Amino acid sequence: MKILYVASEVAPFSKTGGLGDVAGALPAELAALGHEVKVVSPRYGSIKTDRLTPTGHHLELRFPFGVERGPILSLRPSPNLELLFLENEHYYNRGGIYGDRWGEFGDNHRRYAYLSIGALQAAQRLGFTPDIVHLNDWQTGLTAVALRRAFQATALGRARSVLTIHNLAYQGQFGKEIMGDLGLPWELFTAEQGLEFYDTVNFLKGAIQFSDALTTVSPTYAREIQQPEGGANLDGLLRRRQGVLSGILNGIDVHEWNPETDTYLPERYGADDLSGKAACRRELLRRFGLDPDTRAPVFGIVSRLAWQKGVDLLLEVMPQALQADIRFVAVGSGEGRYEDGLRTLQHHFPGQVGTFIGFDQGLSHLVEAGADFFIMPSRYEPCGLNQMYSLRYGTVPIVRATGGLVDTVDGSMEGDGILFEAFHPAALLAALRRAQALYAEPERLRAFRRRGMGRDFSWAASARRYERLFSSLLTQ
Repeated sequence: MKILYVASEVAPFSKTGGLGDVAGALPAELAALGHEVKVVSPRYGSIKTDRLTPTGHHLELRFPFGVERGPILSLRPSPNLELLFLENEHYYNRGGIYGDRWGEFGDNHRRYAYLSIGALQAAQRLGFTPDIVHLNDWQTGLTAVALRRAFQATALGRARSVLTIHNLAYQGQFGKEIMGDLGLPWELFTAEQGLEFYDTVNFLKGAIQFSDALTTVSPTYAREIQQPEGGANLDGLLRRRQGVLSGILNGIDVHEWNPETDTYLPERYGADDLSGKAACRRELLRRFGLDPDTRAPVFGIVSRLAWQKGVDLLLEVMPQALQADIRFVAVGSGEGRYEDGLRTLQHHFPGQVGTFIGFDQGLSHLVEAGADFFIMPSRYEPCGLNQMYSLRYGTVPIVRATGGLVDTVDGSMEGDGILFEAFHPAALLAALRRAQALYAEPERLRAFRRRGMGRDFSWAASARRYERLFSSLLTQ
């Protein structure tokens, strides 16, 4: 198959979250299966051009506000995989991907219209006629619309489109005046079959309407977004399209996240010999200024500090949890109120709590390896990656039973993690106490760790599921 993969970020070149990780990993796995894959993404100012090669081709996109032009740059990591970066100094050479410290960029509708339409024109310029066009989140929503409308009479019009929803909460909503700004026909501004959404334009809704198949990043999240409480006002549309909606669990990079080869760790270890984990534990405590020889259980988080992640619930519960002899370490950044909350917690519990406000890749690996338990109390979690890292590192995850967390963590008595249902302080506190009880039984704890370390979360299995989905679309 020929696959055109369109994403607003692709790791390691650009990344704000899980989307970048997926776009960096899944196309490579599909290429390894023998498919010809081209990934299209913006060339943001933070992406160095020394590794990129000009293709000799340029985009020329005509909008009512003017003509936008820019070169197409290329990087070929493997024979079947080519990364195409769309360069446009005005749109992408900025201090952030979607916004800066003042908020989202006011012309994001233009910036991602350029990506959405530009990806299809880039394929034409390079003579690449895909069988599948794989889209990701609202930023590529107009690709699905254009494929059905403006490109329907071209060779590209035969391609089948697949939209992956990574996080339904982000939908790309803009004032209806952008219909004229982008030259979108007003006949598309309808609630039933178009882009209209409470008198605004909704790029994600358009993609859901016009794509041939829809996926999310976990089976449970696929069910949750069809319910009012998880559907972000699109649940009705998603229920109508449930026949083409499925959940395919994300994978993780098992080469980067491998305790047997991880260069960030003071000692490596595996399921058959966990002794190196004790050295990681001591180093973790030392890095946070805590007693490295304590026998108390160590709980950790590495998280974006945001409402979605349930940080407020964690901060409410931890003062009571810390009345017991436990240690808690946190790495993350985000909303100021949560950053301040962690600092306050450390101030009130010196010797028990350590915090690092910011992002540190090596320290993140060390938390996964050195903690005994990893906490993820998310309000909702489309897939989640840290719980899979934790299982791979023999660190027992404590997670709320939502989205991809419930799909990846076995919370049974003979499982590999601890689940709690209600988003409530009493439920999280009870889960933390179950963890303490587990810690007091070394043999049972060791069995939990080994079961988790035996799980396969590689991208290979996920890529096979996408391959089957693509094949089914081409035979319809």
